[in-house]
Amino acid sequence: MARFTVNSSRFDPYLGYKFKIMIEGQYVAALNKCSALKRTTEVTPWYEAGDPSAPRQIPGKTKYDPITLEAGVTHDTTFEQWANKVNNFQGEAAMSLAGFRKDISIEVYNPAGQKVLAYLVYRCWVSEYQALPQLDAGGNAVMITSIKLENEGWQRDTAVPEPKET
Repeated sequence: MARFTVNSSRFDPYLGYKFKIMIEGQYVAALNKCSALKRTTEVTPWYEAGDPSAPRQIPGKTKYDPITLEAGVTHDTTFEQWANKVNNFQGEAAMSLAGFRKDISIEVYNPAGQKVLAYLVYRCWVSEYQALPQLDAGGNAVMITSIKLENEGWQRDTAVPEPKET
Protein backbone atom coordinates (compact mmCIF):
# COMPACT_ATOMS: atom_id res chain seq x y z
CA MET A 1 0.00 0.00 0.00
CA ALA A 2 1.32 3.44 -0.91
CA ARG A 3 1.98 5.78 2.01
CA PHE A 4 0.90 8.79 -0.07
CA THR A 5 -1.89 8.82 -2.64
CA VAL A 6 -0.78 11.71 -4.88
CA ASN A 7 2.99 11.16 -4.55
CA SER A 8 3.09 7.37 -4.61
CA SER A 9 6.89 7.27 -4.92
CA ARG A 10 7.34 9.30 -1.72
CA PHE A 11 8.68 7.17 1.11
CA ASP A 12 9.48 9.49 4.04
CA PRO A 13 6.79 10.74 6.44
CA TYR A 14 6.26 14.43 7.05
CA LEU A 15 8.59 16.33 9.35
CA GLY A 16 7.24 18.04 12.46
CA TYR A 17 9.06 21.36 12.45
CA LYS A 18 7.05 23.49 9.99
CA PHE A 19 3.67 24.35 11.43
CA LYS A 20 1.35 27.25 12.18
CA ILE A 21 -1.46 27.77 14.66
CA MET A 22 -4.42 29.89 13.62
CA ILE A 23 -6.65 31.54 16.24
CA GLU A 24 -9.62 33.57 15.01
CA GLY A 25 -8.25 33.82 11.49
CA GLN A 26 -4.76 35.01 12.51
CA TYR A 27 -1.55 33.08 12.88
CA VAL A 28 0.21 33.18 16.27
CA ALA A 29 3.47 35.15 16.11
CA ALA A 30 6.83 33.56 17.05
CA LEU A 31 5.29 30.14 17.76
CA ASN A 32 7.93 27.48 18.29
CA LYS A 33 6.21 24.50 19.94
CA CYS A 34 2.85 22.74 20.03
CA SER A 35 2.28 19.66 22.19
CA ALA A 36 0.80 16.47 20.78
CA LEU A 37 -2.88 15.93 19.97
CA LYS A 38 -3.93 13.03 22.14
CA ARG A 39 -7.22 11.47 23.15
CA THR A 40 -7.85 8.54 25.47
CA THR A 41 -10.95 6.39 25.70
CA GLU A 42 -11.57 4.61 28.99
CA VAL A 43 -12.09 0.87 28.97
CA THR A 44 -15.28 -0.25 30.69
CA PRO A 45 -15.39 -3.90 31.77
CA TRP A 46 -18.74 -5.62 31.24
CA TYR A 47 -19.55 -8.90 32.95
CA GLU A 48 -22.34 -11.07 31.65
CA ALA A 49 -24.30 -13.32 33.95
CA GLY A 50 -23.41 -16.94 33.42
CA ASP A 51 -19.97 -16.08 31.99
CA PRO A 52 -17.84 -14.99 34.96
CA SER A 53 -14.55 -16.06 33.37
CA ALA A 54 -13.60 -12.78 31.79
CA PRO A 55 -15.15 -9.37 31.26
CA ARG A 56 -15.99 -7.94 27.88
CA GLN A 57 -14.13 -4.72 27.13
CA ILE A 58 -16.31 -1.87 25.84
CA PRO A 59 -15.42 1.76 25.17
CA GLY A 60 -16.28 4.29 27.85
CA LYS A 61 -15.76 8.05 28.10
CA THR A 62 -13.24 9.82 25.87
CA LYS A 63 -10.93 12.52 27.20
CA TYR A 64 -8.96 15.00 25.09
CA ASP A 65 -5.60 16.01 26.58
CA PRO A 66 -4.76 19.71 26.91
CA ILE A 67 -2.59 21.29 24.21
CA THR A 68 0.34 23.50 25.17
CA LEU A 69 1.51 26.25 22.81
CA GLU A 70 4.85 28.00 23.28
CA ALA A 71 6.02 31.16 21.54
CA GLY A 72 8.92 33.56 21.81
CA VAL A 73 8.08 36.69 23.80
CA THR A 74 7.21 39.55 21.42
CA HIS A 75 4.75 42.44 21.51
CA ASP A 76 1.99 40.12 20.24
CA THR A 77 -0.63 39.91 23.03
CA THR A 78 -2.73 37.04 21.62
CA PHE A 79 -1.97 34.63 24.50
CA GLU A 80 -2.37 37.28 27.21
CA GLN A 81 -5.69 38.63 25.91
CA TRP A 82 -7.12 35.13 25.62
CA ALA A 83 -5.93 34.13 29.13
CA ASN A 84 -7.45 37.33 30.57
CA LYS A 85 -10.90 36.29 29.35
CA VAL A 86 -10.82 33.40 31.86
CA ASN A 87 -9.00 35.11 34.73
CA ASN A 88 -8.12 38.78 35.12
CA PHE A 89 -6.13 40.33 37.97
CA GLN A 90 -8.64 43.21 38.12
CA GLY A 91 -11.31 40.84 39.41
CA GLU A 92 -14.62 39.45 38.26
CA ALA A 93 -15.91 42.75 36.88
CA ALA A 94 -13.02 42.89 34.37
CA MET A 95 -13.40 39.27 33.21
CA SER A 96 -15.33 38.33 30.10
CA LEU A 97 -16.59 34.80 29.79
CA ALA A 98 -18.17 35.76 26.48
CA GLY A 99 -15.87 34.40 23.82
CA PHE A 100 -13.38 32.71 26.15
CA ARG A 101 -13.73 29.51 24.11
CA LYS A 102 -12.17 29.55 20.67
CA ASP A 103 -11.70 27.05 17.87
CA ILE A 104 -8.14 26.81 16.58
CA SER A 105 -6.46 25.25 13.56
CA ILE A 106 -3.13 23.43 13.66
CA GLU A 107 -1.54 23.41 10.20
CA VAL A 108 1.49 21.34 9.13
CA TYR A 109 3.65 22.29 6.13
CA ASN A 110 6.21 20.39 4.06
CA PRO A 111 9.73 21.79 3.45
CA ALA A 112 8.45 23.49 0.26
CA GLY A 113 5.95 25.50 2.34
CA GLN A 114 2.84 23.64 1.15
CA LYS A 115 0.13 22.85 3.69
CA VAL A 116 -0.05 19.07 4.01
CA LEU A 117 -2.23 18.51 7.10
CA ALA A 118 -4.55 20.49 9.32
CA TYR A 119 -6.47 19.67 12.47
CA LEU A 120 -9.41 21.65 13.82
CA VAL A 121 -9.52 21.83 17.63
CA TYR A 122 -12.86 22.79 19.18
CA ARG A 123 -13.94 24.96 22.11
CA CYS A 124 -10.46 25.64 23.51
CA TRP A 125 -9.90 27.81 26.57
CA VAL A 126 -6.79 28.82 28.51
CA SER A 127 -6.33 26.90 31.77
CA GLU A 128 -2.69 27.91 32.30
CA TYR A 129 -0.74 30.96 31.15
CA GLN A 130 2.96 31.70 31.56
CA ALA A 131 3.76 35.31 30.64
CA LEU A 132 7.53 35.11 31.16
CA PRO A 133 10.03 32.34 31.79
CA GLN A 134 12.51 32.42 34.63
CA LEU A 135 14.85 35.34 33.98
CA ASP A 136 18.59 34.77 34.32
CA ALA A 137 21.16 37.57 33.85
CA GLY A 138 23.86 34.95 33.19
CA GLY A 139 21.79 33.05 30.63
CA ASN A 140 21.62 33.20 26.85
CA ALA A 141 18.14 31.86 26.08
CA VAL A 142 15.12 33.05 24.11
CA MET A 143 12.25 34.11 26.39
CA ILE A 144 9.24 31.82 25.96
CA THR A 145 5.58 32.42 26.84
CA SER A 146 3.07 29.57 26.90
CA ILE A 147 -0.60 28.70 27.23
CA LYS A 148 -2.26 25.42 28.09
CA LEU A 149 -5.50 24.87 26.19
CA GLU A 150 -8.30 22.66 27.40
CA ASN A 151 -10.42 21.46 24.48
CA GLU A 152 -13.52 19.45 23.72
CA GLY A 153 -12.16 17.49 20.79
CA TRP A 154 -10.45 17.71 17.44
CA GLN A 155 -10.64 16.26 13.97
CA ARG A 156 -8.54 16.24 10.85
CA ASP A 157 -9.47 18.86 8.27
CA THR A 158 -10.15 16.61 5.29
CA ALA A 159 -10.44 19.64 2.99
CA VAL A 160 -6.61 19.87 2.96
CA PRO A 161 -5.46 17.69 0.05
CA GLU A 162 -2.10 16.00 -0.32
CA PRO A 163 -0.03 18.50 -2.34
CA LYS A 164 1.62 17.55 -5.59
CA GLU A 165 5.38 17.64 -5.07
CA THR A 166 7.55 19.24 -7.71
